Amino acid sequence: MHDQELIRILADDPFRLQALSIVRALDLADGWIGAGFVRDAIWDRLHGRPVQPPIGDIDVLWFNAARATPEVDKGLEASLLPHSPDSIWSVKNQARMHDRNGDTLYTDVADAMRHWPETATAVAGWLSRSGQIEINAPYGLDDLFALRLQPTPDFVTSKRAIFDARVRSKRWQERYPLLRS
Repeated sequence: MHDQELIRILADDPFRLQALSIVRALDLADGWIGAGFVRDAIWDRLHGRPVQPPIGDIDVLWFNAARATPEVDKGLEASLLPHSPDSIWSVKNQARMHDRNGDTLYTDVADAMRHWPETATAVAGWLSRSGQIEINAPYGLDDLFALRLQPTPDFVTSKRAIFDARVRSKRWQERYPLLRS
């Protein structure tokens, strides 16, 4: 139910549809755009605001263990810039992010998102070769659409301080006053 609504929101947003198309052209293995790119589109809509380009960067996620270096990601960011020069692209091969996060090796992008702090942020979209938008949401979309700001299992207890710090620093509850914990 929420999948189709999310797909419709992304498809109806020229900026997001163009970004998905630009990333599709890179032909990245397990390549998605996630986090605020998706989350903020839904929260804006649920707050009765027009959907606007994401605040901050556009998180491009992909998974390829054979190309898991920061230099490859920086090269991909540079190749995206001419297509959308006003955007800040952040490309991260999730095959290397487990080290930074102190986790065990991730198996794919969905597995990496399971280790993100918030359920509503652990959502991504991609444009298939046939032009269809697909959604990757390892925790589902209920929290996102219910405006529920919830930690993922990793951040309920031992990493709770990280979750709480992110909520404060991102100021989501000021930007989106209907959010609830």
